Amino acid sequence: MNWHLHKVSRVSRPTRADALLALAVGVFGAVFALAVPGGRATDPVAILLLLAASATLPWRRQRPGLVLFAVIAITVPFHMLDYRHEAASPIALVALATFSANVARIKALIIGLLVIVVAFTVMAMVKEQRVSGDHLGALGWIFFSAVAGQAWRWHAAYVASIIDRAERAERTREEEARRRVAEERVRIARDLHDLLAHSITLIGVQAGVAAHLARQPDPDGEVLAAALETIADGCRAARAEVRSTLTVLRDPGEAPDQGAVPGLAGVGDLAESVRGAGVDVVVEVDLDAVADEAAPAVGVAAYRIVQEALTNVVRHAEASRVTVGAVREGGVLRLTIADDGRGAVAGSSEPADGPGGFGILGMTERARSVGGTLTAEPGETGGFTVRAVLPLPVATATGTVPAPASPEAL
Repeated sequence: MNWHLHKVSRVSRPTRADALLALAVGVFGAVFALAVPGGRATDPVAILLLLAASATLPWRRQRPGLVLFAVIAITVPFHMLDYRHEAASPIALVALATFSANVARIKALIIGLLVIVVAFTVMAMVKEQRVSGDHLGALGWIFFSAVAGQAWRWHAAYVASIIDRAERAERTREEEARRRVAEERVRIARDLHDLLAHSITLIGVQAGVAAHLARQPDPDGEVLAAALETIADGCRAARAEVRSTLTVLRDPGEAPDQGAVPGLAGVGDLAESVRGAGVDVVVEVDLDAVADEAAPAVGVAAYRIVQEALTNVVRHAEASRVTVGAVREGGVLRLTIADDGRGAVAGSSEPADGPGGFGILGMTERARSVGGTLTAEPGETGGFTVRAVLPLPVATATGTVPAPASPEAL
């Protein structure tokens, strides 16, 4: 904001304070003219001129130029008649100061000089007097009044600029708060999806297996028990992850239990749980070795991406085989999850039976949270393939510089 060009704000109509100021200045001038001898004796004409000049002051903020002109026009005859000159000075000074506070510096300077010229002319015409020290003092008051008006103008503009900055800062804080709330809602939604979707999907599959076995005339007790045990394991795992997440949400300053933070090392357990749902999972890389190289945030993001991709395979792909690959290339970790299922719906890039869900969106957000990218598309020979590229820490002589990451990755 160019506060040095700011105008003092004007009110739409005179206030009670304006009227009281005008009355006070007019009464002061009249009392001063009656009480202090000097010049022509104060008579009703002098009192009338003083009161008429002060009566214009209530409108000085609405029409500063017009009020200043009116005050000069009324007080010039007062001075020409050689009444007590100081009696009219407060009225003129208030009008000039208000005018100066409402115009630019150059304009205030020009008008101030014109007022001084008029004052000199009037002083010279009154009984053909020479300019004395008293007259120079009066001109000094005129100059001071113009400067005071400009000072008030700058002060008011400065205060307005502070208020404006404070209001903009408050708006920025509110927008930042709304943005953080929105981001937190997205993060919580993604975490809940990641925590529950995989476990619930596997529980559903195993529950279906258990129900099918229970309906058989001679059910295989070991297979039924294994299905029920898998359901119990899924419930325990989901409960543990939900508890860890809720702990962090209730107390953001408390770090989660590192044992509960998933990473690439846990992909083997994911693969085993999916095998229990009847899908052959092939892990083509030593994920534990890769996990040693990855930052925790990258490890969490990679784990969640693999988890969601495998969940989608179980839910939608009707696949018999899925391959999970992870390889370190330079400064990035490349993930590939490819299945041999039905692939995408014709004419789209969504997995079969999966449009409208949040799986691919959640995986994409996970990748972006650590500065990576993700693509999900039909495989070259059928099925569906998810590829993610996640940046890894850059090794330095003094240690490790973490890959770009946000707290959302955890």
